[in-house]
Order: sequence, then structure tokens, then C-alpha cells
Amino acid sequence: MTKDTARRPGGLLRHRDFRHLWAADVLSQLGTRVSHLALPLLAAETLHASAFEVSAIRTLQTAAFLVLGLLVGAWCDRLRSLPVLVLADLVRAAVFCSIPVAAAFGALTLTQVYVVVLIAGVFTVFFEVAYQTYLPRLIPAGDLIEANAKLRGNLAVAATAAPTVAGLFFHWFGAPATVLVNAAGYLWSALWLRGIRHREPRPPAPAQRHLGREITEGLRLVFGHPLLRAFGLHGATLAFFQSIQVALGVLFLLREINLSPGAIGLLSSLGLTGALAAALLARRLAGHLGQDRTILLSGAAAGLLFLGFPLTTPGYGLIWWAVAAFGTAFSLIVLTVSMASRQQALCPPALLGRMNATMLFLIWGAIPLGSLFGGVLGEVIGLRGALWVATAGAILAALWLICSPLRTSRD
Repeated sequence: MTKDTARRPGGLLRHRDFRHLWAADVLSQLGTRVSHLALPLLAAETLHASAFEVSAIRTLQTAAFLVLGLLVGAWCDRLRSLPVLVLADLVRAAVFCSIPVAAAFGALTLTQVYVVVLIAGVFTVFFEVAYQTYLPRLIPAGDLIEANAKLRGNLAVAATAAPTVAGLFFHWFGAPATVLVNAAGYLWSALWLRGIRHREPRPPAPAQRHLGREITEGLRLVFGHPLLRAFGLHGATLAFFQSIQVALGVLFLLREINLSPGAIGLLSSLGLTGALAAALLARRLAGHLGQDRTILLSGAAAGLLFLGFPLTTPGYGLIWWAVAAFGTAFSLIVLTVSMASRQQALCPPALLGRMNATMLFLIWGAIPLGSLFGGVLGEVIGLRGALWVATAGAILAALWLICSPLRTSRD
């Protein structure tokens, strides 16, 4: 597809295989977002988990990135990405189905929830690395900003709709049945991915395979490049502190602000309309400001907007949470669209898997550590105190971008 074709009405959605990739992403993102709310509610309301036990769910969802992230990147540079994506979706659909089945027989335990999210997390590593590696193989470099914006649009729609969907399903059917939405999303994704006709060429095999050397090449690329290094370290720092807010946010609204699950879902959806607005405007902002300025400004704004979370109080004080959720979602989607496109354009094709895996290792690997730290903070200094720590860290994360070449870039 040419740039001229991409500029016609519909843009890249006129590209059949990208349309299948986009459609696969829609309900997969919705299902994933539903589980982000449904699983903490399931643990807190149905299984009566403590703050630490709830935060452990978030820890286990992403712990595999710490253990497997770099290895998976090297493997994905050796493999075609599409079969990896389909297999990961099918396995995740199967394991999430086990939660409502166990609940129907009265056998659901917190241990099973932990096992499910751990297994799903392992296959999420494969999916995320392969997914970000596959896009530049499918779409010309000149269309990557539009492609990333449209895919982040799915994330924005899911972020907006999922809390309400999860809250309503939880109210009508209970948390175990709500998890089925997640399983259905992964199955939907696998079916659409199977319909893609484009067949990737098999990546060229190196003369001598050595996982350690291949992983080192990915690490050297990211830490040796001033922009990629800044992106990775900013992402890791922000992810660490944001994971505190994500892990404890539902519990804070439930126990400190005394909101019902339905009200929590509605409040989250109202705030996350910022993600949808960002997906619609991200490409224009990057074109107007330049990619590097967009990354710098949106990264700084995201940290400052975290202030609304710990300032939230009952009644009219809920406006703080709505503003913070809207603003951080808007800023982070704008940030990731420009940053992902910049990374993909900077990276040599043969190193895409390892570059993506290194970035995901830094960012997603920080999430379980932050979630675990948040659980401890919640127990020691309280939920509001933990949110203040998260806010301070999110603001400081922007220093990685401010001190990088982005500050003097004319792009």
C-alpha cells in the first residue's frame, strides 16, 4: 500500500490484511481490559482478598516479561510472527475459560486465579513481542504512524468501553462470568488473524545461532542508541509507578471512596474517553508538532496529570479522578503512537524482535515489581499514600525524556 492509498477515505482500513489485524485487535483489547477490572473485583469481592493479594494478580500478569522477555525477542527474530500470534490467543482463551467453569462448580480459589494469570502472562509475552514485530513486516514504513494510531484507537475504545462492560457484567452475572468476555476476545482475535493472506518470508537464519549473543545484540542496540535508551528507561520508570496506581486504583475507589463496582466502571469509562480522543488526534499532533516534540510534551504531561488520583475524595472530589484518568490516557496514547513509530523506523529489520523484546522487558518487567511494591505500600502507608508515591514517580519519569536528544530535536 502506498501513502496515497493510505490517505484515501478509510486509509489503511482499505488494506485487507491490515483490516484483519485491526479487527483481531478490537475485541482482544476489550477482553484484556475487561479482565483488568474483573480480576481485581473477583479477588476483592468474591474471594475477599487483601490489598497485597489483589496487587499480586497484576504482578503475576506481567512477571513473565522479567523471566522470558529477552529470550522471546531472540526467538521471534527467528520465526514468522503470525503463527505465534494465533497460538498465543488460543492458549489464553482456554486458560481464562477455566475460571467460570471452576466457579460454576464452587471450586474457584485465589490460587487458581494466580495460575491462570501466570500462564496467560507467559503467552502474552510471545503475543506482544510478535505483534510489534509483525506490524513493520506487514505495513510500509511510511504508514507506520497511521497503523499505530489505528491500533491504539482500538486500545482507546477498549479502555473507554471495558470498565462499563465489566461493571455491568459483574453486576448482572458476577465476576467469573465477566472473565468469559476476555476469553471470547482472544478467540475472536485468533479467528481474524487466521484470515490474513500475507505470508511473511522466513527470517534469514544466522550462520551460527547463539541465543546469548542474539539477546546481547538487542540490548546493545537499545542501550547504545540515545533515543531508544531514553524511551526504554522512561517506559520502565513510568510503568513501575503507574502499576502501583493500576494495582490499587480499583481497591482505593471501592474501599476509600465507597463506590460500587458499577460506579467504578462508569467513572473509569468517562475518564478513558481521553484515550479515544488521543487515538483520533495523535497523528495530527505528531504532524503538527513533530514526533520528537510530541513524545517530549506528552510524556511530561502524563506525569503531571497523575496528581488527580491521590487528590480524589467522595462526592465532587471524584472530578479529580475523572480528569486524571482522561488526561493520562490521552497523553499516554499520544506518547505511544509517536514513540512506537519512531522505534520501528529506527530499528534495523533483522533486530525488530529483539528491540521490541528489550523494550517490553524494561517496561512490562517493571510492572510486576511496581505492583508488588504497591501492595506493600498499600498495607504499610495506606491506599492514598501509595497513590502519592505513584504520582511522584510518574512525574520524575519524564526526566529521562527531558534529558535526552528530544530536547534539542527539530523533528
